[in-house]
Amino acid sequence: MNNLVSFGIIYNPTYPTQSDDVYLMATLGHLYIVSAPSGAGKTSLVNALAERLDNLQISVSHTTRKKRVGEVDGVNYHFISIEQFQKKISDKAFLEYAEVFGNYYGTDHADVERLLCQGIDLILEIDWQGARQIRKAMPQAISVFVLPPSLGALHERLTNRGQDDETVIAKRMQAANEEMIHYPEYQYLIINDCFNTALDELESLVISHRLTLETQQTNHSDLLNALIQIQ
Repeated sequence: MNNLVSFGIIYNPTYPTQSDDVYLMATLGHLYIVSAPSGAGKTSLVNALAERLDNLQISVSHTTRKKRVGEVDGVNYHFISIEQFQKKISDKAFLEYAEVFGNYYGTDHADVERLLCQGIDLILEIDWQGARQIRKAMPQAISVFVLPPSLGALHERLTNRGQDDETVIAKRMQAANEEMIHYPEYQYLIINDCFNTALDELESLVISHRLTLETQQTNHSDLLNALIQIQ
């Protein structure tokens, strides 16, 4: 079998390529998919994790939704028009994209490739639809689903955010049920009851993947060769 081994990841050149709507790459960094229903605390968790750990970034998605008060273009999202979004779809610029509550969200594959190839661990905050696309294109991606401790707690969190009226909250609760049924598709499950506990669990997950044999061999190849004195 004519496989190429690069950065500890095996790439088989007989696999489909980007022209076949599949995007495969060998990287130094790890790619994390984090999904959750609205109000489960996903964004707060990944933001806190990015502050805790070095060499970890959150992917900035493109979206057609309007910018909210306090949001910054290029920091929270890349805010673009529907026409611009459709052009990027035509150009196959997205690693994944989906429609959520009438707005489109997409992840630019060039941005993902650039960061991973720099050895940066990258988190994608996406829904189950986008997660399926990512897993198909990049089976080495690590997937995590975050659940609330109860439906009552979820409704309370959505209400306390103060962003939506009861009609919208009811729609979000219905969407949450449709989202949560997909949790078995993920590798890891975190229950966000106590925020600090959930954050510790997410941090330990990332650290554990940094300590795998493949990752350590890649990142410390010179040291290992010197220690073992490979001839």
